[in-house]
Amino acid sequence: MSKKSAPYAMILPYFLLYIAFGLFPILFSLGVSFTSWDGIGEMTFVGLKNYVRVFTQDKYFYKSLWNTLILLGISTPIQIALGLLTATFLKDFFKKTQNGLQLINFLPYITTPVAVGIIFQLMFDWKSGVVNAFLNLFGAESVYWLGHAWTARAVVIFMLIWKNYGYKMIMFLSGLSTIPDELYEAAKIDGASWWARFTKITIPLLKPIFVFVIITSVINGFKLFDEPQLLFNSAGQPTGGPDRSVMTVVMKFYDSSFKNFEFGYGSALAYCLFLVIAVASLVLFRVVNGKKKED
Repeated sequence: MSKKSAPYAMILPYFLLYIAFGLFPILFSLGVSFTSWDGIGEMTFVGLKNYVRVFTQDKYFYKSLWNTLILLGISTPIQIALGLLTATFLKDFFKKTQNGLQLINFLPYITTPVAVGIIFQLMFDWKSGVVNAFLNLFGAESVYWLGHAWTARAVVIFMLIWKNYGYKMIMFLSGLSTIPDELYEAAKIDGASWWARFTKITIPLLKPIFVFVIITSVINGFKLFDEPQLLFNSAGQPTGGPDRSVMTVVMKFYDSSFKNFEFGYGSALAYCLFLVIAVASLVLFRVVNGKKKED
């Protein structure tokens, strides 16, 4: 093998695997979205009928999109704020125990979704849950957490915050490590308080981390599926919980594709979600990062 062709031969397996398991499924699902197909019989070309159905006939698509926005809009700012504060406190006040505390806060993020769903189902169970048992100690009545729309959403929001804020903490810690200590020392000499140093030095210099964290959080939020699906399945609830209050767009896609066997319509839902994520990411990038000025 010549030196010129050897590098191409080395990277060929990657491209073959990508074409087989990445590019082909993407293009195939795009083609399926223009058909009516149950996964077994023949495909019937229907043009844009599936996309028209998504936006004009399926009320649950808008409900699932609204649910996703609620869960995302409430949990994401709290995750980012909690991750930033935790990272700052670990760096400023817990330097000796930073590694151990960092591990403890990051553990929920690497916990499997199955375990998270079971844990929260046991915690918020109406009859034998730990949370209701704690409320009963103070004379309060048990709450049917997983049986009402807004309490179910509250449980999912709490679960998302608990599981994901540790990842944000790691990102902010990496950003804090790049800020020179001389800036903080100079601010101390000038009499700046901890809050002044935090708002005038830390937050402005972490802007690239904020851009990355916010955009990736929004993308992952729109793809939310595992935790609420496992939580309410293990609790014996229908898909999406009570009144479909926690049905996300991906759960709607799962219902259409793998329960109703409408693979054409499910593929259309997936590409509609892709468009929503692309538009949201572009808007957020322009808002958070700021529009570049022309030279």
